[in-house]
Amino acid sequence: MRSLWITAGVVFALDQLVKWWVVQLMELKTIGSIDVLPPYLNLRMAWNQGINFGLLSGDSDWTRWILIAVALVISAWVVIWMHRERAPRRAMIAGGLLVGGALGNVVDRLIYGAVADFLNMSCCGIDNPYAFNVADIAIFAGALGLIAFTPGKKTP
Repeated sequence: MRSLWITAGVVFALDQLVKWWVVQLMELKTIGSIDVLPPYLNLRMAWNQGINFGLLSGDSDWTRWILIAVALVISAWVVIWMHRERAPRRAMIAGGLLVGGALGNVVDRLIYGAVADFLNMSCCGIDNPYAFNVADIAIFAGALGLIAFTPGKKTP
């Protein structure tokens, strides 16, 4: 379990530090966009009130609190699952990625009312309209890792 907690703590801290640096110090919330290595990497401020790609977004406080509750329930479920299964270290790290990222986005919803997304990547003539953040990367990588590194139940 130690690997899960350390990973979750590092991901959470990194996510919040990067968001603070980009959104507050670099003033992306005011500027709106900064071209870093166009078109491959740009910073584009986007306030995501929903889940991935803005799904389930709405201005309702209910939506915000429901998404916070869902993230907390999923995080708790992953922690309990990893503990009960005595999962291997790689699975614990994957669980930590998911939990740390989820908690980072929960803090955004509590502070800003929405998730602060700002990383935008395009390539090969395709203009990507979506933005994401460090927590989103960790959640995605953690979910893939849980699929890859948790042993499946054997059927008789």
